[in-house]
Amino acid sequence: MTSPTPQQLSQSGTLDELYAQLSPIRMGAGWAKPTPSLWAEPKKSFQPFVWSYAQAKGALDAAGRLINTELAERRNLILQNPAEGYATSRTIVCAYQMIMPGEKARSHRHTPNALRLVVDAEPGAYTIVNGERLSMMPGDVVLTPNWCWHGHGNDSRSNAYWLDVLDVPLVHLLEPMFFEPHPDDFEKESVVPNASPMHFPWGETKARLAEAEARNKGRGHGEAAEIALDAALDTMALSMIGLKPGQSTKMRKVMANSVFGVVQGSGTTEADGTRLAWSRGDVIVVPSWRDHVHKSDTGAVLFRVTDEPVMRKLGFLREGNAVQ
Repeated sequence: MTSPTPQQLSQSGTLDELYAQLSPIRMGAGWAKPTPSLWAEPKKSFQPFVWSYAQAKGALDAAGRLINTELAERRNLILQNPAEGYATSRTIVCAYQMIMPGEKARSHRHTPNALRLVVDAEPGAYTIVNGERLSMMPGDVVLTPNWCWHGHGNDSRSNAYWLDVLDVPLVHLLEPMFFEPHPDDFEKESVVPNASPMHFPWGETKARLAEAEARNKGRGHGEAAEIALDAALDTMALSMIGLKPGQSTKMRKVMANSVFGVVQGSGTTEADGTRLAWSRGDVIVVPSWRDHVHKSDTGAVLFRVTDEPVMRKLGFLREGNAVQ
């Protein structure tokens, strides 16, 4: 259909005739849209869900026999939300990754922010971030912020497994995606190891959690202990949540997406009427604006990653009155 002239448009005799002439010039009648563009509360497109580390580990072990790091940039398994073909939540994607003894995963850098929660590893597993070698032991958190060079290696005798968390879906939405492989394939160590802001060792985190639990007990509260990890990431905030046996978190409803990696223990999460059972190494997603509470009969530690910094900067962050 040819583009209508201003006169043809102005002389439309019926609404149907006007609509037909608007189509070829890519205009739509706002008063006649089939669904509203504004609604009272956020839509619930993504679903609460839990992924099993035991299943992922089995699949990664098979992948270790079937594909090597020469063929795959990363040997990983993407955790896809049932409501979405790629992402774990609207703004965050998670993946389990494994590297075998003697292997190196090539260095690269990209605009998405990324981090790792180590699940199983022996001394000798490491990440190099901007020339600094950072050890990867169970419970450790390692950061690779926007445009930092990073690659992984394993000098131990055992496979190393960890959880990757990235803001790739957010970058896809906003479109500033850039990626660059390292010119030397694997970045060499060039920085003397120190107390890196890119590395949160589990031993230090565990001690901080114990201190927070002692403070809570001293105030006479039975609340779960939560500590923030001061991450050098603009789009994701990190924290650790400690649950004593029989303890639960407060019911919460927040305008932010969250994923939880289980560092220790087992328990359940009630999210928007869905009950999710989890144990060590598993991953839980709670999409934004969902009532949720975590419980543990045996005690547990959860690692939380959330896009609250993005929501806060844009003025969208809010807390709701969760249903008790």
